[in-house]
Amino acid sequence: MPLARHVDPDAIVQTLHDHPSKAHKHHFQTKSATSSVTPYSSRYASQQEISKFRIPQQGAPADAVHQMLKDELDLDGRPNLNLASFVGTYMEREAEALMVENLSKNMSDADEYPAMMAMHARCVSIIAHLWGVQKGETAIGSATTGSSEAIHLGGLAMKRRWQEKREKEGKDKSKPNIIMGSNAQVALEKFARYFDVEARILDVSEKSLYRLDPELVKENVDENTIGVFVILGSTYTGHYEPVQEISNILDEYEKKTGIDIPIHVDAASGGFIAPFTHAHVGGRKWNFQLPRVKSINSSGHKFGLVYAGVGWIIWRDESYLPRHLIFELHYLGGTEESFTLNFSRPGAQIIAQYYNLIHLGFEGYRSIMENCLANARLLSKALEKTGWYVCVSDIHRKKGEHIYKGPEEVEYGPEEETSADYNAGLPVVAFHFSDEFKKNYSHVKQESVSTLLRARQYIIPNYPLPPQCQSTEILRVVVRESMSLDLLDRLITDIIAVTEQLMNSDPVDLAAFQPGATSVEKMHSSRGVDHVNKHKAKRPMSEGVHRTVC
Repeated sequence: MPLARHVDPDAIVQTLHDHPSKAHKHHFQTKSATSSVTPYSSRYASQQEISKFRIPQQGAPADAVHQMLKDELDLDGRPNLNLASFVGTYMEREAEALMVENLSKNMSDADEYPAMMAMHARCVSIIAHLWGVQKGETAIGSATTGSSEAIHLGGLAMKRRWQEKREKEGKDKSKPNIIMGSNAQVALEKFARYFDVEARILDVSEKSLYRLDPELVKENVDENTIGVFVILGSTYTGHYEPVQEISNILDEYEKKTGIDIPIHVDAASGGFIAPFTHAHVGGRKWNFQLPRVKSINSSGHKFGLVYAGVGWIIWRDESYLPRHLIFELHYLGGTEESFTLNFSRPGAQIIAQYYNLIHLGFEGYRSIMENCLANARLLSKALEKTGWYVCVSDIHRKKGEHIYKGPEEVEYGPEEETSADYNAGLPVVAFHFSDEFKKNYSHVKQESVSTLLRARQYIIPNYPLPPQCQSTEILRVVVRESMSLDLLDRLITDIIAVTEQLMNSDPVDLAAFQPGATSVEKMHSSRGVDHVNKHKAKRPMSEGVHRTVC
């Protein structure tokens, strides 16, 4: 969650009252109403604003508050058209009903909700099998609030195993480091900063497909490396990082030095895609089939198809989770073992995850993931066919091909094709203006495409590639389950229409398409900066990883 500052309401209100834009508003001191004919007949319709920064002395009618908040929330984007996010925005009515029926259940009250805890245990087992748990090993894991918490737990286990080994050998254990690419999502760097581990953030490049470069891994590991974070699905471009290739490099390193360096796979999105698609990860291994992979995390609320609030972390065997990290909880009459950063957490999402796994089954998940990839391929090819755009993502290119060859080379495949015919990756379309377009329409800014599409209710971000590649900005679309072929057809039509509008606009006219005013809350309570003021950020993008859009 972003940090928020305390706000002095008196100072803000006085400023607002004095502002010319507020001259038409009247603020009366009235007695609190306990009821009204309709929400809009209450004093909040025209006489008094709802309280924003301080709890009101007296309450307000439920229907009025509901309506006022509902009206304000109408200003948000539409979740299904939020094409920036990997997080799911659709669930079936039966799943929603199960969630509503169980909203009040707390995962920490294990003894009180044994049926829910049984479903949790089943999910761990099902997911462990999906990720290739090996015979003779006893996988162990837990639900989390998302992949961020799961990554911290996986990293912490690697750190403690490294510390225990160093202590046993009588060696210094004060300088742990961990390897990751600069395309990593911010949660990975957060782990390093929060748990006092040096983050060795390695540059990515076009040559490495904007993902962790195995050769740089070879050059940067040493006896203090607690592990390597390998990402199964970069949030920038959707590329899978080469888990098996990095594993082979670490195998060779161990043969030469005797130093055993584990891998944690951050499969926040790919963990629920790679097991089901025909492409898998392109004919290579990525999961517990590789002995060096000790733990894997994923987000149930991404391609696990659950609403926000659930992630998963699995260790291949109990021996890889240090015992002294596990807490034995004696709570409300029961005893449970726990390894989490949170205590109380909602249980409804775990129930919804189990519902999806049982309801959809393997073939249901496969059908959904193949549909997502097919639609992402169609969008990619349509964009490149215009000659205006080039895709940095490459799931639409034949397996083994990674270079854009021009609009005349774009071909639409037969209906019976599957993801196995193409490069493996997430259903992500990352694209930017072609060199020819930039040459002919140098006055057009790529961010104007994002701004104009927002006016049509699509949320499609425009942002730089990772450090050392940040001179290239990309637009990115995440193709989720709810992206139907009809919606995709409309999206393609609108992108083309917006681009043509910009091509036919004068440079002066384009100023109207730039981001607008900042809200009062953003100006006074948030510690961040908006897009317009990104140059004022305290820490420039070139220093480490940045947030991306997830």
